[in-house]
Amino acid sequence: MSHVTDGQLNLEDRQITINREFDAPRDLVFSAFTDPNHIGKWWGPNGFTITTHEMDVRPGGTWTFIMHGPDGVDYPNQIQYIEVVKPEKLVYKHGSGEENDPGSFEVTVSFVEKEGKTLLTMCSLFASTEERNNVIQFGAIEGGKQTLDRLASHISKL
Repeated sequence: MSHVTDGQLNLEDRQITINREFDAPRDLVFSAFTDPNHIGKWWGPNGFTITTHEMDVRPGGTWTFIMHGPDGVDYPNQIQYIEVVKPEKLVYKHGSGEENDPGSFEVTVSFVEKEGKTLLTMCSLFASTEERNNVIQFGAIEGGKQTLDRLASHISKL
């Protein structure tokens, strides 16, 4: 059920937030998110692989890639970086790369170092509660957790 305050939907009704602690320094976790030599080895849920076409991690830059599903389906993706604060935060718009993509959403990833470990918080904000609910039904929460599990596995091998 959506809550309306002053004509605006509460942000909680449009968000998905996933937290994960990594037994690694913040610089390394941030690098795994921003270096094409790292990200291609872990990005996406279990069974997915990616092909990066372009990765320019700076405000106004883009990361264009194809996610290859385990079922053989290719999913075009584009991330447009809005804010990059190394090694603390990434803010980006994630979509298909199509003009005015109605399924695009904004993501804020924060990296907090605590006693040599990194607490990562990934918060996705959708245009509407319905959009958020659609991606939840599609498996976005489990897919996000699997993606961060793959990142933890990748980091453990470095």
